[in-house]
Amino acid sequence: MSSLTITIALLLGSAVVIYLACEYFVNGVEWVGEKLDVGQKATGTILAAFGTALPESVVTLVAVAFGTGAAAKELGVGAALGGPLALSTIAYATVGVVLLLTGRRLAASPEIAHTFLHLSKDQGWFLAIFAAKITLGLIAFAWKPWLGVLFLAAYALYVRQELGGEGDDAEEGIEPLKFQSRRAVPATGMAIFQVLAALVVIFVASQTFVRQLEALGPALGLRPQLLALLFSPIATELPETMNAIIWVRQGKYRLALANISGAMMIQATIPTALGLFFTPWLLTPPLLVAAGATMAAILIMFLVFRRGMASRGLLAGMGLLYLVFAGVIAALHLG
Repeated sequence: MSSLTITIALLLGSAVVIYLACEYFVNGVEWVGEKLDVGQKATGTILAAFGTALPESVVTLVAVAFGTGAAAKELGVGAALGGPLALSTIAYATVGVVLLLTGRRLAASPEIAHTFLHLSKDQGWFLAIFAAKITLGLIAFAWKPWLGVLFLAAYALYVRQELGGEGDDAEEGIEPLKFQSRRAVPATGMAIFQVLAALVVIFVASQTFVRQLEALGPALGLRPQLLALLFSPIATELPETMNAIIWVRQGKYRLALANISGAMMIQATIPTALGLFFTPWLLTPPLLVAAGATMAAILIMFLVFRRGMASRGLLAGMGLLYLVFAGVIAALHLG
């Protein structure tokens, strides 16, 4: 069996493992949110988002802090820019596509309208923070690394706002905890244990997925930064995408959208802080193309959520922005 065949088999196998682990994760995190009484939206934006964003944050940390050579740091900075792009295009598109495939629609209800308004505020937060991180990538000065602290503070403020917000109603009942399927109400400790166990599996499988993807890079003739921009974010954002598929399939659209929104806030702050701490944080043309595509995607979602115009077709169409971005990057690479 050729090495390429093994690489592809491991790539597909790890994707399946991530999906199955996410089934346990979303089930457990819903019960943890219920036990902590943080509300369904905060469950998605804080608890689920923090857990699923952990793998890619660790990938960025390892690349920029412990990587040896310019290629490793390029991968880290590329992942920090590519993560929000993948979430704002592919993850939202996944929600729309699954809605279309399952014949479900975004119900026109007061609860959905309230969720859309709240999500538009999240997009506004993201736009402001993302614009700041891009501006810093255009200029060089000695004390730039210290500004990483401000990005960590911004995320802490966001978490405080989410946990301190008003409660919301659950969309549907929670399925029994998989680790205690015979109990109507599981033990808090077991719910937390299921979440942590699922995260470990997601982390290991995500690392395997990324490693196999990186092995394909040289075979396809891709440079490290191009690989980081085009493919690594898709790999590292796979848990959020899988969560979206699972929650939409269960009819829990608000949880799916909140998870994406919360993960985007993490990606706008924590990886950026790491990049500022450990790299010069100067953006090359491909990174600026990624930034422009991300800004366009978030501006669209900001206006759509604010006006309550989100639909499954529009969400599915967000994937076109990623295709346009990939085409521009390929043209720059080949040029």
